[in-house]
Order: sequence, then structure tokens, then C-alpha cells
Amino acid sequence: MMTPREPDDVHDRPTGWVARHLRGYVESDGKRGHRWHGVDTLLLTTRGRRTGTLRRTALLYGRDSDRYVVVASAGGKATHPSWYLNLVDEPTVDLQVGADRFRATASTAAGRTRTRLWATMVEIWPEYERYQTRTERAIPVVIVEPITA
Repeated sequence: MMTPREPDDVHDRPTGWVARHLRGYVESDGKRGHRWHGVDTLLLTTRGRRTGTLRRTALLYGRDSDRYVVVASAGGKATHPSWYLNLVDEPTVDLQVGADRFRATASTAAGRTRTRLWATMVEIWPEYERYQTRTERAIPVVIVEPITA
């Protein structure tokens, strides 16, 4: 796998539990924070589509063979989360899963693949179904595939 880009200046969410979760995950090399409320989380770093700034967020994830699956739910808000818009614009991202760090390519699942992966993710985090009822948008399911050298 390709190693991730060295973050020149990665920006995390600045407040609250998200900031604490990210900080603990990074500082402990994934020992704290990988498992969160009974589910696994990863850190996704995207490049801001307008600013070019590296932005990191923590997301629940599932697996599909050697690929990772995340959901752009934003808790059911009317608009897609910024991290999703960023990876649509620039699909090469950096992941940290536990202590492992690597580059990957992200794509939005469609059709039967989306239906199958949505069901997998709802099994992992049933709240996604409730989030979908809060919004008119189809919540994106994202496949993140490690880049191998």
C-alpha cells in the first residue's frame, strides 16, 4: 500500500466530542478511538475543494472484502457533509484505521452495490435508517479502496 501524504497542516473539527475523539485516536496511534460505542471508526483525510486544506474526520466504517465503506449521513441533514463533497472533487484520500495509515481512492456506490452496502452499514449502525428519514437526499455510501504500490 502507498503511504499517506505527510499532512502539511491537517485541520480537525475544532470542538466537542469529535475533537476529543480525533485527538485520542491520533495521539494513541488508534488504540483509543478505533472502537467507539461498540463500532469501529477510521480517520479520513480529504483535501478541501475550495481551500486546499487537509481536513480530517472520524467515521464509522464497514468492510467489503479489502475495501472500507463509510456513509455520508451528516446525521440526516439536508446537505452532504463537506468531507464527502471534498472526496467527490478529489477522490484520493488518506485513511487511518487503527495504527495503519495509507492512501486510498474513494467512490460513491450506486445501484445494487449501494443497496447491498447500505444494508451492511445499517446493520452496523441502525441509526442510518433514521437519518435517511430526516432528509430528501439519498445518503451516499462511499467505497474507499486502498491504493497498492
